[in-house]
Formats: sequence, structure tokens, C-alpha cells
Amino acid sequence: MNAVFNDFLRSLIALPRLLITGLIMLGSVTLGAQAATVSVSNYPLFLLSEAVTEGAPSANRLLQAGEVGHHGSISPGDIKAIKDSKFVVWFGEPLENNLAANLKTAPNAIALFEFDAFNRHPLRDVQGAAIADTLDPHIWLDPENAKAITRALAVIHSHANPQHKDLYQANAKKFAQQLDKEIAAFKQQSIQSQPKIRPYWAYHDAYQYIEDSLNLTLIGSLSTDHHLSPKASQLRWLNEQRPAKQMCLVSPSQPAKGLLAKLQPVKTTVQAEDMSASDDFISGWQSMAQQIYQCIS
Repeated sequence: MNAVFNDFLRSLIALPRLLITGLIMLGSVTLGAQAATVSVSNYPLFLLSEAVTEGAPSANRLLQAGEVGHHGSISPGDIKAIKDSKFVVWFGEPLENNLAANLKTAPNAIALFEFDAFNRHPLRDVQGAAIADTLDPHIWLDPENAKAITRALAVIHSHANPQHKDLYQANAKKFAQQLDKEIAAFKQQSIQSQPKIRPYWAYHDAYQYIEDSLNLTLIGSLSTDHHLSPKASQLRWLNEQRPAKQMCLVSPSQPAKGLLAKLQPVKTTVQAEDMSASDDFISGWQSMAQQIYQCIS
């Protein structure tokens, strides 16, 4: 992963937009009495930033929990914070189209999707088939991506507030070690339990990046968006493809009882893909993984 991250840093320095901000001259920048600020876009990115800044001031968050980027808006105060921040870190327009008007051309904005340093998957249709030339934007659910993001954030925070550089680097290292420990525990649990491959349904396909760590296999989704009701033909298809008598449905909110009645026998687990019910990333990831395990078993 170090080689991948080094490539990430080279890409970071090479971006013309960031050159405009003076990133290549950060070593000579003299900070004022007030610490330079970093803003981050949404809740999962804020949780990862919190892991890096533990023991130092937090980053400013633009969107509230539950507003991953598809929904929600920013206030005039947020727009001012964007202008006043040394750096604004966001995932990018494929996820946060509600921020694009303010961040796409902002000279201090860093869009993580512009880098090749992360594992990526395409979007899938409701039957689980990959859609060409697309990006599933929920990259933070992949532990390797989460670790890479914290390392990038450690660099960004260090440039904004170099007095905390050692703390940021130590925190990123500690985060990686703790997350690796959790992944190892789940992989051991996977080896010891049956079935080795765990089939599940999703209300909408938002959990692809956690599948490899948990040996999950998506059978299909109810809808392309959790705000859209599934078609009767899709419910019929899911029942026809059912690989287990009782299926697990992973959903960002509690599905209607009438809908569940058409999929019985089925268990549900409610998992917000932005971890908005959690106070820190690792416990949020652990809770999501454990509850999905319990739902499937």
C-alpha cells in the first residue's frame, strides 16, 4: 500500500489546481497566529479526519450526518468556510453533486476521486451486473481505501497545521493498525463459520466496498435508490433467484412492512452507508460488519 500512497502523493502534487493554491510552496508558507483550517465535505470523511486529528482541532464539516452528498445543502456560512479554509477535501461530483457548484472550481479544493490511489468498483444494476464506465462512490467502506484516505488527510492536515504533523502521522498509523486488527478478526470468523460466501440483498447497492472483507455476495437490489420503491418485477426476480430460504436485506432505513411481506422469509439490518449512527469510523465499520453477519446467519 505504501507504493500506492506514494503514487497518490505524486498525483496530489501534480494537479494543476493544487499548484495554483501554492501546494508546492507549502514548505515556505508562514502561518498566521490562527491555525489554518481544513474543511471536509461529509460525515464519513469527517470520521476519517477525526481519526487523524485526535488530540488536535477538528476539521470543519460541510454536510450533516445523513447528507452523504446526494442530499442536503450548504449554508452561506459553509460557503464562507470554503473560501476561508486552507484546503477543502471532498470525494467529488459523482457522490457530492450538491457541492459541485461551490467546489468543482474552488482553487483550494481536493477531490479524492481524481486520484488513482483507491480501489474502485463500477455501479451495478439491480440484478448485480456491473455497469460499464461508472463509479460506485462509496469507497470509504473498503478498509484499504479508508487507510489510504487517512494517510492522505494526515498529509493535508500537516500542510495546513505543521505544528501537529507528528501527531497526524502517528494517528494515521494507529488507525491503520486498529482497522487491520478488526479485519483480521472478521476474516478469522469467516474461516470458522458457514457459509463461506454470504449472500444478501440490498435495498440499493451501497455496500459493495465492504463485501470482500466479509465474504459477502450481492444477489440483487430492490431499487437503484433508497427513495424509489422497487418494481413488482424486481421483487419477483429476487424471489426466483433466492439462494437461501431466509435472506438478509441490508437497507439504509427500515423498509415498509408491506414490502417485507413480499420477500418473506427475510431478515433486515438497517445500515446507513455514511455511518451516521457512529461517533468514530472503526467502531462504525465494526458495528456494520457485525450486524450484517448476524442478519445473514
